[in-house]
Amino acid sequence: MKYVKKWYSPFILLLFVLFVTVGCTNEQPDINAASKPQVKEEQKTEANFTAKNVSKDTKVALIAEFTTGTHAAQYISGATAAAKEQGIQLTVSDANNDQSKMAAYLDTAINQNVDGIIIKHGRSETLEPGVKRAVAKGIPVVAFDVELDVDGVTTIDQDDYMLALQGLKQMMQDINGEGKIVYIFVGGFAPMEKRNTIYEAMLERYPDVEEVARFGNATSNTSLDTQTKMAAILKKYPNKGDITAVWAPWDEFAKGATRAIKEAGRDEIKVYGVDLSDEDLQMMQEENSPWKASAAVNPAAIGEKQVEFVLQRIAGQDIPRYYSFNPTLITQDDLPDAPINMDQVGEFVEAWNQKE
Repeated sequence: MKYVKKWYSPFILLLFVLFVTVGCTNEQPDINAASKPQVKEEQKTEANFTAKNVSKDTKVALIAEFTTGTHAAQYISGATAAAKEQGIQLTVSDANNDQSKMAAYLDTAINQNVDGIIIKHGRSETLEPGVKRAVAKGIPVVAFDVELDVDGVTTIDQDDYMLALQGLKQMMQDINGEGKIVYIFVGGFAPMEKRNTIYEAMLERYPDVEEVARFGNATSNTSLDTQTKMAAILKKYPNKGDITAVWAPWDEFAKGATRAIKEAGRDEIKVYGVDLSDEDLQMMQEENSPWKASAAVNPAAIGEKQVEFVLQRIAGQDIPRYYSFNPTLITQDDLPDAPINMDQVGEFVEAWNQKE
């Protein structure tokens, strides 16, 4: 009975969390965007946004906490491509992980009277004051991977609970629910905190899995810094069997860990991650790569969706308060021997082709 008690409660919590999140994911309104958003003349939304014509003069500001890393680069590529297709003006401001800069960029966009604002990551406490001013001024805001408790703001996420569950489930199956793992984590970011919730529950579910080391930080070169720290941990645990796997719920973490493991010749250690990019795919496809699987949403599709939503709101259309993508697990076994890029993933993993 003591054994059952040890993991039963957290596992029930995990099921509850998944029930709620899957419900949120699957019950979003169906948004079918036309090639150009339809304008409802002089109509205002519940947040007092006055409908406008979407044209070449429409100005949208994209404010990003960071744009470093190939995943972020492909997100930006998706947003800029969507803006070009719609014929609007999109400006991108990169705060380079500086919260004060991010708040300043937001203030600048508001003062310039842009037609819409897109936000990528950031901290709630930093952004909410400016976002409230934007909404009060009638500027629509669509945010990605940051929780903003502001009426009229749409929040998009990748269903981070499911991302973590997919990756961790694969890891636990591959290591037979036992072994010593390294966890790369940085707190304070909404998506990371959500992924951590599932991680903690899974540790309770699998009592024979032991975390032997935990580290992580978001820097101007996260991948390289992670590689350096992972190399030090490998020296601390030099023997085969000292480390079974690495859980790295951000691809910049996974890239750094993978490089360190390969350089140390520790091919017995498996890496499991979150997010996917062209560079990530190449690393997973390398011979004897320790990177075994990654749960992801197409980053370009996220950028495209944010542009779509903000233009619909500018045009006076209703959009959902919350929107979650359905993630897909990509494993080494899914991929061909020949190198591929993100545009080709759908040829080998059918679920990747979904746009929602």
